[in-house]
Amino acid sequence: MNTLFDKIWDAHVVQKVEGGPDQLYIDRLYCHEVTSPQAFDGLRARGIRCFRPERIVCMPDHNTPTHDQEKPITDPVSRKQVDALSANVAEFGLTHYRMNDPRNGIIHVVGPERGLSLPGMTIVCGDSHTSTHGAVGAVAFGIGTSEVEMVMASQCILQAKPKSMRIRIEGTLGKGVTAKDVALFLMSRLTTSGATGYFVEYAGSVVRNLSMEGRLTLCNLSIEMGARGGFVAPDETTFAYLKGRPHAPEGEEWDRSVAFWKTLRSGEDAVFDREIVFDGTEIQPMITYGTNPGMGVPVTGTVPSLDRISEEAQPSFLKALRYMHFHPGEEMIGKPVDYVFLGACTNGRIEDFRAFASIAAGRHRAPGIIAWLVPGSWAVRRQIAEEGLDKVLEEAGFEIRQPGCSACLAMNDDKIPSGKYCVSTSNRNFEGRQGPGSRTLLASPLVAAAAAVTGVITDPRELL
Repeated sequence: MNTLFDKIWDAHVVQKVEGGPDQLYIDRLYCHEVTSPQAFDGLRARGIRCFRPERIVCMPDHNTPTHDQEKPITDPVSRKQVDALSANVAEFGLTHYRMNDPRNGIIHVVGPERGLSLPGMTIVCGDSHTSTHGAVGAVAFGIGTSEVEMVMASQCILQAKPKSMRIRIEGTLGKGVTAKDVALFLMSRLTTSGATGYFVEYAGSVVRNLSMEGRLTLCNLSIEMGARGGFVAPDETTFAYLKGRPHAPEGEEWDRSVAFWKTLRSGEDAVFDREIVFDGTEIQPMITYGTNPGMGVPVTGTVPSLDRISEEAQPSFLKALRYMHFHPGEEMIGKPVDYVFLGACTNGRIEDFRAFASIAAGRHRAPGIIAWLVPGSWAVRRQIAEEGLDKVLEEAGFEIRQPGCSACLAMNDDKIPSGKYCVSTSNRNFEGRQGPGSRTLLASPLVAAAAAVTGVITDPRELL
């Protein structure tokens, strides 16, 4: 019996290239302002239009400021990219959720929340974290700019079929342990190259019990293990999340769709190229100490001692510690923090703000802490207000900003200054990722909130 990955992939193969890649049909192409300009230029140079424009949705997110979006963007590079997207989508007649459009936000947050990403689809975007959309039961992956042009022109892509991997996480998660901790735990065990060449199906009781927001977080971080993408088989949690979304099927079409979606699962005797099982009870709230997402430990743990690092990995390990100003064997608890960032396509959803607020309620932002709380979309921002979370957070000394990628990456105004430490709910902690010289510690919204109210790295379980 085939794996679910095989079922979706094979159903979208238009033709197989002998000794080469598959020609794969793409159901949905997302475009943002950073990786699309050259693709539009390519179409223009060849005098062709988008083959199926109704399958393409565009929005700016990387360069959008998270305050005063009503005013022109002050940074000239950011403004040029956002304006170029506006001009291109107008010329080519594409759907555009521009800045300040109530449908706008981070593309990987908006797609699922509007029902544009659906089970069984193939989904691509010129962005590595496209794997996020796999949470709805889709095969979703990032592509390069030349491939964006290919999809625009033909609604197909030439792609070698990856191998399949299933990661099963069984048991239950403990108090204060979130999907972000699950992902950081997997990376700490598998490393950032442990899933290279594979498409990962997440399964097991822990995954089944995750909310859709949790699954979106888990799939978002698949790429950080080296995987081509990651996904979760659709189930009742998926259907409940999608029902009533603006672009989800309705009426009889909904019933037919759900009947089909229920067939989207790996067979009992499906054979994966690799299968790994983890015990969910082992996972604790996590935090990173180094300069790649796999350099993580439990928040109550220590930076690994040198004898735990292989000889060939020691130079890069020590280089990372020099950059972070950490030392082997140091405890993470109590380390001072300068900035806290809640947001990104990893943790910018309503559940993440509820988690942050659960710790902030009745407490106050620690002196000296600068906190950026950035919703992943205008829809999330509206829901924050509807649930009164904005009042809870404001009373605790926090401000809710406007949607955008924000401090996930240094492409907008939200940059962490050199030498400063930021506990961040984003997905990458490379040198300079959040600003030249910035030092990033990846963590869950609960760990971020605990740092925000104490000023130091703190076990959130003590505050829950």
